[in-house]
Amino acid sequence: MEMINAIGRRKTSVARVYLTEGTGKIIINKVELEKYFPSAILQYVVKQPLQLLNVEGKYDIKANLDGGGYTGQSQALRLAIARALVKINADDKKTLKDKGFLTRDSRAVERKKPGRPKARRRFQFSKR
Repeated sequence: MEMINAIGRRKTSVARVYLTEGTGKIIINKVELEKYFPSAILQYVVKQPLQLLNVEGKYDIKANLDGGGYTGQSQALRLAIARALVKINADDKKTLKDKGFLTRDSRAVERKKPGRPKARRRFQFSKR
């Protein structure tokens, strides 16, 4: 099997994933998954598509993550892994789509408007 690449985005995070057959190593920005995401919850989020398809120890994953915070990065990585798995086996698409792993979460921070302290918040009204 050749190297398969995919891209995932969330908020301002971008994840580029390179998937090859291997032993299940996940390397992010040249650092192991456990060191890059010390939180067990974020590690779980990244591994969700692999666990769903029971292919956890089957593929080696190299990822380049850029931008955003750790939550956005982990969710961008999950989307990229799911997209790469669909490129390998198109039959898995329905399973991943039903769980929502192939849906790009487009929610992002709303811009600040002029004349207001935040995007929607208004300054306190003063009658006198």
